[in-house]
Amino acid sequence: MATDLSKVRNIGICAHIDAGKTTVTERILFYTGKIHRMGEVHEGTATMDSLQEEQERGITIQSAATTCPWTFKGTEYKVNLIDTPGHVDFTIEVERSLRVLDGAVAVFDGKEGVEAQSETVWRQADRYGVPRCCLINKMDKMGADFNFSFGSILTRLGANAIAIQFPMGYGNDFQGVIDLFTMKAIRWNAEDDGQTMTEGEIPEEFLVDAQVWRERMVEKICELDENLTDKFLSDPASVTVEELKAALRKGTIALQCFPVLCGSALKYVGIQKVLDAAVEFLPNPTERSDVEGVNPRDPDQRMTRPHNENAPFSALVFKVVADVAGTLTYIRIYSGKLEKGMRVTNPGNGKREIVSRIYEMHAKDRNALDSTGSGQIVAVVGLKDSYTGDTLCDNDDQIILERMVFPEPVISMSIEPVTADDRKKLGEALTTIRREDPSFRSNFNEETGETIISGMGELHLEIIRNKLVRDMKINVNVGKPRVAYRETIVGTAKDVRGLFKKQTGGRGQFGDATVNVSPITPEEAEAEELKMKDGVVFLDKISGGVIPREFIPSIEYGVRQAATSGIIGGFPMINVKVELVFGSYHDVDSSQIAFEQAGALAFREACMKAKPALLEPIMKLVVTTPDEFFGNVSGDIASRRGSIVDSEMRGVTRLLHCEVPLSELFGYTTTLRSMTQGRASSSMEPLTYRLMPDRLKDEVLAKQG
Repeated sequence: MATDLSKVRNIGICAHIDAGKTTVTERILFYTGKIHRMGEVHEGTATMDSLQEEQERGITIQSAATTCPWTFKGTEYKVNLIDTPGHVDFTIEVERSLRVLDGAVAVFDGKEGVEAQSETVWRQADRYGVPRCCLINKMDKMGADFNFSFGSILTRLGANAIAIQFPMGYGNDFQGVIDLFTMKAIRWNAEDDGQTMTEGEIPEEFLVDAQVWRERMVEKICELDENLTDKFLSDPASVTVEELKAALRKGTIALQCFPVLCGSALKYVGIQKVLDAAVEFLPNPTERSDVEGVNPRDPDQRMTRPHNENAPFSALVFKVVADVAGTLTYIRIYSGKLEKGMRVTNPGNGKREIVSRIYEMHAKDRNALDSTGSGQIVAVVGLKDSYTGDTLCDNDDQIILERMVFPEPVISMSIEPVTADDRKKLGEALTTIRREDPSFRSNFNEETGETIISGMGELHLEIIRNKLVRDMKINVNVGKPRVAYRETIVGTAKDVRGLFKKQTGGRGQFGDATVNVSPITPEEAEAEELKMKDGVVFLDKISGGVIPREFIPSIEYGVRQAATSGIIGGFPMINVKVELVFGSYHDVDSSQIAFEQAGALAFREACMKAKPALLEPIMKLVVTTPDEFFGNVSGDIASRRGSIVDSEMRGVTRLLHCEVPLSELFGYTTTLRSMTQGRASSSMEPLTYRLMPDRLKDEVLAKQG
């Protein structure tokens, strides 16, 4: 397979749940020769859905990586492919995949167009600057509409989409696609699972539409390039297909446009052309800008690494999987070479690691390598202290690459081991799951003796529970899901003193800190260029040496520890600015522990004076319902303290964009189905935290008490 980086593509398949991502991936694996029989999601036989949960539920839970060859115009390319989940509970899998990819194929349902999770995935790709091609899939579905789906990409995503294909028919009449560059009709042979395709003249009934779409395509591509614009204005017929494709490739890599294709993965139509487009329009590793990071010894010093094998080694850990043969660590190599048995450094924790084995992955199967290099995505064995988001680099030339952003959990539940033996195994199992899934949290509440696990949604926690019971053979009882509330303050408090003084014979303990507290949002902190960590901004305003420098970090540590356990209900505090303004010390009795206690005391006292309040997670809920049930659905949303912020009609179906407190949404899917005779569906994702009404706040706090 090709090792020339210009012949490598690192791409991901991502979209809303049920848009057909895994089916697209299965077809790609089949056409590239990686599998000889296509699995189907609905039969639980999809290659990339290797977990038992994925096969039973027909959804993707873990992103899966594979490497496959593709020949385009006589040249063989190496495609590193990642299939990502569509369900919002597993958005972390999409996040970490997009962080290491050079390009993506965004898949849309031909009937539904842009859906809620499509928008989330698109924003994630925007955040990491990932160029994309779009595939409007399921053109064989009843009600499929290319014009509508394409329009939703323009309007709902605000994307400069450029159609390079047009479908011949919809639903049962879907015959194939028209290539708008060559103006040829392409059909696939269903009898050999779409392996052969034929090009021919465009049928008469599609010719006018195809010409209109081609004119649009040519105009929009020419707008991307000044020279092409001039040529188009003087003589439109003189613009060649090669010039158009070169301009489209350049514009796609620069995120100025997004080529749009169409097809039906289930009916074997159009997938080879998606691979061609990925090779033709998405960047190879050298066409992305040099990866950026900071100097571990001086975080203010920015550094870059070029995408070549002669540069110092640097790589990012983006996934950790516990495996029967040991822990598999997935990495994206940005620069340099990696050889089996090589020692590398994790500059984040200063640990040296040995890469004992290197594997090229194919879902759960693997191919051993002796060495690999820049631009590749591989799994390695032997790392003991490196986790998702960590950098690995050359020991003599270190760099820390930009870390990933992990969402905060919004839901939790208690979990209790049944036997003493289960209790022993549980702690280790939860540590393993935390290593694999950075959006999962667990902690032990010493007061109640409960272990609390937290995640992104009911499905997320249910799958973790099943993993403990079925895969790890640990018997546990679980409580009902609970909302992950947060605490904050709505007022300010100034000059609040925390004095910790203890005399126990001999040397005593003395710490004295005075703080101001006030509310601050993440947006305000960013505007003021203040560093917010775990929802708290800490500012050192000490002058004149009233507290020695070495004790300031201890005060900050005490403040942050107090913030994690809350003030009124034991929930973590967020959106608080703490200013350390005064204090005093004792030459003999002052210590780091004493100032930790003083910082915690001052923070708690100040927050109690600054009107503590409770925040609840608000979900962005999108409901798709037949219009006849609109009254019932909207009334139900209002009864859940929710509001409808936008409503749009799609034929006889209405889409409601709502904001609803998470505490009101447990079991909502079941209620919605019974209210609409099973004809409505919904999806939700975390939106923000908002203040709770006092009456409900008191109820929550009473339960906590």
